Amino acid sequence: MKTVIGYFDTFGEASRASDALVAAGFGRHDINLIAHNTSGRVDRLADDGAASGAASGALAGGAIGGAAGLAVAMMGLAVPGIGPILAAGTLATTLAGAGAGAVAGSLIGGLTDLGIDESAAETYAEGVRRGGSLVTLQANDSRVEEAEAILEKHGAVDVDARAEVWREGGWTGFDSSAAPYTTEQIDRERAAWAAAKARMSRL
Repeated sequence: MKTVIGYFDTFGEASRASDALVAAGFGRHDINLIAHNTSGRVDRLADDGAASGAASGALAGGAIGGAAGLAVAMMGLAVPGIGPILAAGTLATTLAGAGAGAVAGSLIGGLTDLGIDESAAETYAEGVRRGGSLVTLQANDSRVEEAEAILEKHGAVDVDARAEVWREGGWTGFDSSAAPYTTEQIDRERAAWAAAKARMSRL
C-alpha cells in the first residue's frame, strides 16, 4: 500500500475528489479528508451547491458526507498554528485523540505515519493553514497512478510549486506557534490562486 495525497484550494474540490475515489472502487475507510474551517465557514470553501449544502449540514449537525454521499463523519478540531478544521477518516480519529495541545504536531505526525516525508507533511499543514483541504488515500501500488489521476482531474494542485511561492513571500516553514490565517487573509489568498488558475487556463 502507498499513500496518495492531494492538496486542494477548496473544500468542494476535495469533497468531489474523495467521492470520485469511492466511485472508482477505492475504500472509504482508506480515505482521509481535512478541510480548513475558519469562523465555521467551510461552506464558503465549497464551489458548488451540492458541496455547499453538505458543508452547511456539517455546521448544523456536526457530521457530513461528501457531495455524493461519502459516509464519513467530519469532526471539528482546533489546530494550533492552523485554526479550526473539519477532519474525516482515521486521521481525524488520531487528531481527536491527541488532545487540543498536540493536534498540530499530530497532523504532521499523522501524515508521516502514512508515509509522507516530514518536510512535505509540514508543507501540507501550511497549506491547510492557508485555507486549503487535503485528501489522502491508501492505495495498492497497482492503482497509485489511477488515484493520482483522479485527484488531479478534480483540482489537486502542485503543493511543491505552491510552497516555492510561499517562500518567495517570506515563509520559512510550518510554525505551530504562528497565528492562524484570518478569514480575510484566506479569502484574499484563495482569490489570488483562482485568478492565477484562470490565467493559466487561457494559455
